Amino acid sequence: METKNYHEDLSHIRSMMERSSRFISLSGLSGVVAGLTALIGAGYVYFVLKREGISYFDGDRNIYQPELVRELVIIGALILFVALLSGYIFTANKSRKKGLKIWDATTKRLLVTFVVPLITGGIFCLALLFHHLFVWIAPATLIFYGLALVSAERYTLTDVKYLGYCQIVLGLVSLFFLGWGLLFWAIGFGVLHIVYGSIMHKKYK
Repeated sequence: METKNYHEDLSHIRSMMERSSRFISLSGLSGVVAGLTALIGAGYVYFVLKREGISYFDGDRNIYQPELVRELVIIGALILFVALLSGYIFTANKSRKKGLKIWDATTKRLLVTFVVPLITGGIFCLALLFHHLFVWIAPATLIFYGLALVSAERYTLTDVKYLGYCQIVLGLVSLFFLGWGLLFWAIGFGVLHIVYGSIMHKKYK
């Protein structure tokens, strides 16, 4: 009996240490919503290109007008906003149900490790946009986002690094298929998020 209690105490202590050192309230549903949002956005972009007389799957090299580029940037920003907002809402609800704080020292460390590579990648992509090197933007976003996930893994669920590795590999592969960025972007931010979010929801619900 004493041995059993001893193991239970160790398990409880280990759980408390895990809670204090890692942000464990990330919601799998937020990943699913982010993925669906990305797929909807990619579909909308496809029809925007079609509206402009650009047949994406013909594989032709196209020159985008500044007005079209601005519209695509706005669409991307809206997709990012919806994904972040849904992520916050689902994560906040999960934290509330578990009786955990959503904002503490661990959350701050998580955000720092996640945001640094993300901001770096964002500035890099703005430079690509400035120099009209559009075909490199999709690979760069996937690679830097993957690096951000791998970096943040030490302060949250360890499973997130696998999503990060997949994003990095996908981004590297897309470097050899320039011009197909929208397709790789839809796979990375859409399909991979849905698959990852579904697995995490079942595993940690």
